[in-house]
Amino acid sequence: MSIAPRPSKHFAVVGAGMAGITCARTLLQAGHKVTVFEKSRGVAGRMATRDSAFGSFDHGAQYFTARDPRFVLALETAPQLCKRWSANSVQVLDELGRVTGTALPATDAHWVAVPGMKSLVSGWAEPLKAAGQIELQTRVTQIERDAVSPTQWQLRTEALDGAQHVFSGFAAVLLAAPAFQAQDLLQKSRLAGPWVAQIEEVQVGPCWTLMLAFPQAMQPGLSTLGPQWNAARSTHHRIAWLARESSKPGRSMIERWTVQASSAWSQEHLQDDPARVEAKLIKAFAEVTGIRAEPAHVDSQRWLYAKTLKPLGQSHLWDSKNGLGLCGDWCLGHRVENAFVSGLELALAVM
Repeated sequence: MSIAPRPSKHFAVVGAGMAGITCARTLLQAGHKVTVFEKSRGVAGRMATRDSAFGSFDHGAQYFTARDPRFVLALETAPQLCKRWSANSVQVLDELGRVTGTALPATDAHWVAVPGMKSLVSGWAEPLKAAGQIELQTRVTQIERDAVSPTQWQLRTEALDGAQHVFSGFAAVLLAAPAFQAQDLLQKSRLAGPWVAQIEEVQVGPCWTLMLAFPQAMQPGLSTLGPQWNAARSTHHRIAWLARESSKPGRSMIERWTVQASSAWSQEHLQDDPARVEAKLIKAFAEVTGIRAEPAHVDSQRWLYAKTLKPLGQSHLWDSKNGLGLCGDWCLGHRVENAFVSGLELALAVM
């Protein structure tokens, strides 16, 4: 006797970062219909890449490791989208910029997406894009029961130009957004319920990110400026991470650095003017690397929700009775792989 296939359902996924796209593509591959809502202009979230006249910067996630076999398998399906980054190992620096050790075991390979960190999530999102199932620049403002079919959900949304629209007919709504943005949306929709206390325990720190380019390093006889390492964690009171972008595979050779401030310093200077933050971080960058040349390009990004300091402690939240779920790296930690596992396991729970 043959078993009848399960009926296809329509799911809404709010957020198009690694967790959201992983969740959406898993549901799509299982034969379901998915609509992804993203308030930004593109997908990938903090797997972000910013272009400049001097080359690109990975101003969000810098690299990823692959320990979970399911993540390894997923990466193997798209070998053209990721390459191993030979970063001379990630160094550990003291306040004065002196190397004191390495940050990761030699067995932990460093991987980056090519040609930019956003490429992996963007590539995985292609089937959804091709089917017209990603609504960009669309902010979800309210989750409520469907006006026509009360057993389903509808979403009220707002576009950048203020235009409002209602999307309906969803069997479940899955939020793949930063913890406190998801909590805020649920509370506005009067749906947070017992999850409020759990989400409030989560702690996520901000991060100011600095981007610098030094095209003068391309002069004959001068291959790089400053240190011989390409990536480092730092105990400097301002800087937590530095990476030579031009050392990553698939990038242009112009000397470029991404510098990420510590969560504590970023929180202290959260409301500072970007120009003031840039000046302070450039000074700290010079102290750590010895690079005192004037950069030809300076840019910055403030991430309000960057690094998980205290995770939820489980891969996702799922209310099967009401058809509501949450996922994101903040459920398990701050690594790219945490976001993947969270989105995958929420999709599997839904199915």
